[in-house]
Amino acid sequence: MGKFIVIGERIHCISPSIRQAMETMTPDPILKRAKEQLDAGATYLDVNIGPAEKNGPELMQWAVKLLQENFDNVPLCLDTANQKAIEAGIQVYNREKGKPIVNSADAGDRISNIDLAAANDAICIALCSKAGVPSDNDERMMYCQELLERGMGLGMEAEDLWFDPLFVVIKGMQDKQRDVLEFIKQLADMGFNSTGGLSNVSNMTPKHIRPILDATMVAMAINNGLTSAIANPCDVRLMETIKSADIIMNHSLYADSFLEL
Repeated sequence: MGKFIVIGERIHCISPSIRQAMETMTPDPILKRAKEQLDAGATYLDVNIGPAEKNGPELMQWAVKLLQENFDNVPLCLDTANQKAIEAGIQVYNREKGKPIVNSADAGDRISNIDLAAANDAICIALCSKAGVPSDNDERMMYCQELLERGMGLGMEAEDLWFDPLFVVIKGMQDKQRDVLEFIKQLADMGFNSTGGLSNVSNMTPKHIRPILDATMVAMAINNGLTSAIANPCDVRLMETIKSADIIMNHSLYADSFLEL
């Protein structure tokens, strides 16, 4: 495996400034968030337009073109419940720096996103869940196999399925954290790529604690074989940890300036 892939999570309609920018198709707030994340070390940018029931295809195409034209065809993760919007985004997507990522499929109502990714030669985040949090890793693996069979049956390469173990909040699900780490190890042992919403772990904890928990979790997850995460690249502690882990795992060449690269 190569260097750890950070999918920047901060272009998200839950943010008031981003939501307003999307509603009015105002570029500046979105370009600002994109630049901050790329400067901090993001590889992909997640573009979450929400349900986008009214103008999803138009909005996603606008966002894809805006970001790729301004940031040298940066690779993107297209994030919405509106499948037509994802398809529209892929139609105008430039693959020079990497395939688009479809975020996301699961083994339940969203399994058809695998079909969408397969039909459009895209990567698909495959959430090892059906409805809610799996009870154990046997259940996770059952959904993983279901999603793998669906994708490969449609001609996808296994490497284009990025399996998501479902990171869970430590505040209330502390006893489930080791299950997630063990499942990441199982995925790695099978040769699969993995990713997930890292910031779920520290959700609802005090602001000053979040970077500590997220950085510790990502280090432990990388040691177990995690290959990517949807995360906040503007979290300095997190990015220092990821860059250091890449060095220790021999995925990057050490230099005294490695934190600046």
